[in-house]
Amino acid sequence: MARMTSSARPLLNRRLAEFGTTIFAEMSALAAGTGSINLGQGFPDTDGPEEIREAAVRALRDGRGNQYPPGPGIPELRAAVAAHQERRYGLSYDPDTEVLVTAGATEAIAAALLALLEPGDEVIALEPYYDSYAASIALAGGTRVPVTLRPEDAAPAPDGTPHRRFRLDLDELRDAVTDRTRLLLLNTPHNPTGTVLTRAELTEIARLAVERDLLVVTDEVYEHLVFDDAEHIPLATLPGMRERTVTIGSAGKTFSFTGWKVGWVTAPPALVGAVRSAKQFLTYVASGPFQYAVAEALALPDSYFEEFRADMLRKRDVLAAGLTDAGFSVFRPQGTYFITTDIRPLGESDGFAFCRALPERAGVVAIPNAVFYDHRDAGAPFVRFAFCKRTDVLEEAARRLKAAW
Repeated sequence: MARMTSSARPLLNRRLAEFGTTIFAEMSALAAGTGSINLGQGFPDTDGPEEIREAAVRALRDGRGNQYPPGPGIPELRAAVAAHQERRYGLSYDPDTEVLVTAGATEAIAAALLALLEPGDEVIALEPYYDSYAASIALAGGTRVPVTLRPEDAAPAPDGTPHRRFRLDLDELRDAVTDRTRLLLLNTPHNPTGTVLTRAELTEIARLAVERDLLVVTDEVYEHLVFDDAEHIPLATLPGMRERTVTIGSAGKTFSFTGWKVGWVTAPPALVGAVRSAKQFLTYVASGPFQYAVAEALALPDSYFEEFRADMLRKRDVLAAGLTDAGFSVFRPQGTYFITTDIRPLGESDGFAFCRALPERAGVVAIPNAVFYDHRDAGAPFVRFAFCKRTDVLEEAARRLKAAW
């Protein structure tokens, strides 16, 4: 009988030692156990367009995608991604050499970092950041260098209410670049803060990347969820950036089919080839029939994207008003489908303790923003709520929260 390895040696790879069960699993389990409204994890509680669901059913019945699809993704979807980038942003990509389909944006991020980093390379990311960024950098042997988005007061919202946002300090970003910096990992619209980087900010980021010869991986999965006067500007559209930028997109956030796990990468051939080399040894391929459906979804008329955005804007305003009424200080997001709040006006300062107690206290689940920070103290008083839920669910959550304080 084989002997067990020594108990003195940890089982978990040291690169992953700091990562345990995600906060999303913990909070979702709390939601299920207490019957709470789950505004923690970012998934809608309604499905996307009926015609796109039917397209997936049709692909299944027609035997398309039931076996392994091509490694780079089916030609129809790669062509649809390229057409979307051209139609929306004037970015021209060759669907055969400059588009890669992935198992959601999370795999795209992991594959890009595994492909492009050498051990010891530094990666600058905007803190707070989606938790898979830190894990993917660690898996690649890189060193993450956080640049923190900091809260500030901004101009009032269109309805006159006070407006707070998180802002990037460009001087801090520039100072973070060293001779070991290989890559900038950006996210705009930004999860969890809801910040949308402006053209002026992106122009300075582009100038820095060109000046220091940096690669950029940009997570743009919330590209169709921008509100008020914000504008989504793909970094690859700026001078000198197309040739050094890996742009990541996703069907889950735009079409409300998060379980389908269909994402994509657009980049020059050399970068796509590098990412594909890593991706093929992760999932190899995924989501065969759903790729055909997403190809049809990307060709939906502009009216779909406008109606989707308008619906999420209404939901944002419902939850923002409810949270404000319940006593939270609200950062009204310019994008995504998350609202960050400050819990200090409620007499609280520890987001972890607050979120763990919230299901029993109010019957609502949220996420402590501190999990998205290396500098945990900077995120301690902030809590994130998702508003990609039915309006009646958001209204009930707001009533419960107000009643709890």
